Amino acid sequence: MSETVADHVLTRLREWDVEQVFAYPGDGINGLVTAFGAAENKPRFVQTRHEEMAAFAAVGYAKLSGRPGVCMATSGPGAIHLLNGLYDAKLDHVPVVAIVGQTARSAMGGSYQQEVDLQALFKDVASEYLVEVNVPEQLPNALDRALRTAIAQRAPTALIIPADLQEQTYQPPQHEFKHVPSSPPDHPRASVIPPSDEIARAAEVLNAGEKVAILVGQGARNAVTEVREVAELTGAGVAKALLGKDVLPDDLPYVTGSIGLLGTRPTYEMMRDCDTLLIVGSNMPYAQFLPEFGQARAVQIDIDPRFLGLRYPTEVNLLGDAKGTLQQLIPLLEGKTERGWRERIEKNVGEWQETLTRQAMLDAEPVNPMRIVHELSERIPEDAIVTADSGSATNWYARNLRMRGTLSGTLATMGSGVPYAIGAKFAHPDRPVIALVGDGAMQMNGMAELLTIARYRELWTDPRCVICVFHNGDLNQVTWELRAMGGAPKFEPSQSLPEVSYSDFALEIGLGGIAVDDPGRLGEAWDVALSTDVPTVLDVRCDPEVPPIPPHATFEQVKSMTEAVLKGEPDAWHLLTQGIKTKMQELLPSRR
Repeated sequence: MSETVADHVLTRLREWDVEQVFAYPGDGINGLVTAFGAAENKPRFVQTRHEEMAAFAAVGYAKLSGRPGVCMATSGPGAIHLLNGLYDAKLDHVPVVAIVGQTARSAMGGSYQQEVDLQALFKDVASEYLVEVNVPEQLPNALDRALRTAIAQRAPTALIIPADLQEQTYQPPQHEFKHVPSSPPDHPRASVIPPSDEIARAAEVLNAGEKVAILVGQGARNAVTEVREVAELTGAGVAKALLGKDVLPDDLPYVTGSIGLLGTRPTYEMMRDCDTLLIVGSNMPYAQFLPEFGQARAVQIDIDPRFLGLRYPTEVNLLGDAKGTLQQLIPLLEGKTERGWRERIEKNVGEWQETLTRQAMLDAEPVNPMRIVHELSERIPEDAIVTADSGSATNWYARNLRMRGTLSGTLATMGSGVPYAIGAKFAHPDRPVIALVGDGAMQMNGMAELLTIARYRELWTDPRCVICVFHNGDLNQVTWELRAMGGAPKFEPSQSLPEVSYSDFALEIGLGGIAVDDPGRLGEAWDVALSTDVPTVLDVRCDPEVPPIPPHATFEQVKSMTEAVLKGEPDAWHLLTQGIKTKMQELLPSRR
């Protein structure tokens, strides 16, 4: 039997070492679905509950494996559903390839069922590479370029294959006019290094500084050893953008934690007082959390020239790979003997950790959400992967978790935490995965994706996959944003969620389920969830009125919060009590 175009798509994916495709079927990709059957499901067709979740799972896989994620959907509505996940990949600079079907070529332009202009639809999200394959000879080059471009540009790309073409006999491109050949799949690598005179200029700036601060993002992941060495030589503290939370461990005494709206007090104070700033692989957008303009001399290292000098008026911009650039920079740095700045940073970090512990152990009704993450940090396995959803849970992930992890950073979309965890388990089936998810995100799509976990869990050599639900009955992040930014009280019709037991749902579909409403049982519940041989939902009823107050809360934010209470908060007294108790912990003297 001759090889079809769809058969060759899967052959080429196997040659690229693609092990799974996150997808949902539909008649626009019937030829491809048939090819999976003929290929004995290699690569594996991983059926999510929704095409958007397929894209998110591909993003999670790519973020945590370093390899391109691949997702697939039918034409029309299926293709449309992919968009949110693909925009997540675009804004967080993650390599993902979307393969989508299209109505038959003979019906194009005829307002046929599910006919959507996919070129226009994907033009922005897949701007780095988007192509529709219209003849078999076009295929290998188009698919190879989609993968190569996704890898090289760290971006989503899209390949559109009409339904009738999928079933045609494959013909390779010929050695003739207007045919474009392709080379065998490969993974070329290179280290981009800036010119030596630019590196020398950067060294001069860093050597002249007396109070050096370093900000790292996800672009510094390949340079952990080098970042630590630069920090030691310069006596710097190191802050982390949210996408760079896993670059350095939080138990290093000079790591100040997250920066920005979800940041820590040590990071805020370091940026406020430093005279020199080194930014490595970060495009953190909130410039107001960086030093005042003119206060600090700054150096930035980034592999993408479009992001150099974008967030701060940097004096020296080094276009290059973080690891290779820092390796060239380190021999030119002078080790600082005056350690007062570093000692002050370490003192602030130690006091902040004490503050976080006190805040986490405060009583709440019924469970303090900070304590959920505090208890996790006390017992989390060293090789665990943590994903987090967007919402108030992100606050506790950013500030309280002493671990590595990933989340939707720039798009900050709800509903990514559970499909990220699925992608993580396919990337690292031998490691435990933990997802920190709000109940709003669980109701949006997380509960459905528990079915995906139940379906594929037997493929994972380490069965541990814990979905921790912050169960507070409220779309909590937006509630707090309404209070802090608009001075508006909670609007129950938009913010309150219907009641459901997430642990009971998990038990009904064959997973583990643990419900907790007593803070004294929380540690034990984590121990059970992290030691069981079945993926488990940890359903913790927590207090929606524990405020995610930034340590650098402004007067206007406090004023807006007060106005919200005065306008008629449903539980005003409890809200005020929790806010005062939480903030007071920052004012208590340290035991150091």
